[in-house]
Amino acid sequence: MALLLEETLRDLLHLQKLTLVCAESCTGGLVSHRITNVPGSSEYFMGGVVAYSYEAKAALLDVSWDTLNSAGAVSEETVREMARGARKLFESDIAVSVSGIAGPSGGTPEKPIGTTWLGLSATDGEWARHFIWNGDRERNKLDSSTMALQFVVDYLEGKLG
Repeated sequence: MALLLEETLRDLLHLQKLTLVCAESCTGGLVSHRITNVPGSSEYFMGGVVAYSYEAKAALLDVSWDTLNSAGAVSEETVREMARGARKLFESDIAVSVSGIAGPSGGTPEKPIGTTWLGLSATDGEWARHFIWNGDRERNKLDSSTMALQFVVDYLEGKLG
């Protein structure tokens, strides 16, 4: 039987003795929920922040107002700052962040519904990934959470350049 992504994440974090935190917007805590569904997750999961509004991103995760006003909440710059802020807040080894437009409204020609950015901050660097999902709100949130977990697994497996 294949390991769930969450179990693979657990095994890699345990093996490497690293800690993880989440900074979530459009997923509303779904990434953290999936991580904590695995028994023993308290060994490596420090916590998470759901920062849905601009104000919460600025106050809780130290995302700059300049970034929010110039690039918007759904941007590479913002998810990098969200991840960096969460890692600092929890004093964790790794932080993954997600911000997107889950739908069914809120899209623009530049950022259509389904546009999602993921950020990852670790002691040795920062990365971002971009997706545009085509599902409904629930599917877009699920796809975003899956790719956030995969992003961390890819990092732990040394697959980020």
